[in-house]
Amino acid sequence: MNDDFKPLAGLRVIEMTHMIMGPSCGMFLGMLGAEVIKVEPPEGDKTRALTGMGRGFHPTFNRGKKSITLDLKSDAGRAAMHRILESADIFVENFRDESLAGMGFDPGMLRKKYPQLIVSSLKGFLKGPYENRTAMDEVVQMMTGMAYMTGPTGRPLRIGSSANDIMGGLFGAFAVLAALLERGKDGKGHVLRTGLFENCLLLVAQHMVQFDIEGREAPPMPEREFSWPVYDIFESGDGRQVFIGAVTEGQWVTLCNLLGLDSLRDDPRLQKRMDQIEARDWTIPIVASAVREFRFAQLASMFEDAGIPFSPIHRPAEMYDDPHVLRPDGLFASRLPEGQVFRAPVMPFEVDDAAVTGGALDIADIGEDTREVLSRAGLSETEILLASGAKDVTA
Repeated sequence: MNDDFKPLAGLRVIEMTHMIMGPSCGMFLGMLGAEVIKVEPPEGDKTRALTGMGRGFHPTFNRGKKSITLDLKSDAGRAAMHRILESADIFVENFRDESLAGMGFDPGMLRKKYPQLIVSSLKGFLKGPYENRTAMDEVVQMMTGMAYMTGPTGRPLRIGSSANDIMGGLFGAFAVLAALLERGKDGKGHVLRTGLFENCLLLVAQHMVQFDIEGREAPPMPEREFSWPVYDIFESGDGRQVFIGAVTEGQWVTLCNLLGLDSLRDDPRLQKRMDQIEARDWTIPIVASAVREFRFAQLASMFEDAGIPFSPIHRPAEMYDDPHVLRPDGLFASRLPEGQVFRAPVMPFEVDDAAVTGGALDIADIGEDTREVLSRAGLSETEILLASGAKDVTA
């Protein structure tokens, strides 16, 4: 682990977010060394209480942050928020515009009050006709055509993770880094807005551009027109599903050699890539039959040695048994407030051959750092109690 790579060390992030897009932005900044202070309501971020598929949201995207509670419906809470913003470099939020303005934290107002502050707003849409619409990952996937491209015709499907939210948070952090560089030149803060819809639009841009160039729509991915001779899921002799790809003429020859398909390799009708693609309707069943002659372990060994793209079809839970995931620095342990430990990946890059975490990755309890953060900002004990929504402030 690279403990020394903390390019944002010394910078303070005040984060007022929930769910995934906003929290992931703050988490990425924290993993680059920034101090991230998450502001929660007195009862805590509602994301903490999610169950089912939402159970992993809060632990995954709030690792390494401090937590303070503020009652932003009260004068004392709003005053305390302004006190900590005075020393902040970055403010990250993902509330509705009107909700934020109602609390007195409109980005434009903050820019005037704190000229060096970088405000990162993570929203459903950028400015335009849809800017006040309510959005979520599923909504924008349906709107942009992502869901249409993922499921078969007539059955639009959202992709199987919160990829849009996470990537939206990444773009939010990316914009913050750009604004920090700019502030280093002119000393001025900036108001940034990242759109979940626009993020998803970028993800489907390749299909948009194909239509703009050719005037022809790409079919959904389950019915896609193939650009490669082999790019399919097969079944091994021991019943394991395996994806196999052969996308070049060289890989086609190698795959035929490995599977004993000399007849396909030498067939004069299959000597060019486009010929191989156009013959898929009769070649793929032959390849499938040959694949079933091998156990998965044999296929994996052959394909890895020969450089053939392949993969078993895994469930996310199986990643905890994957030898590459379990390599040193592949997963990092975090502790929940109640003491349970869980493992999760960090940034998907290395610096000087080591992973980057930014420091501790534990999950703070609700308001765990309230007293420390607010007293450092100069608030008295009574002011801290009032600001955090305590019911009884008697000495």
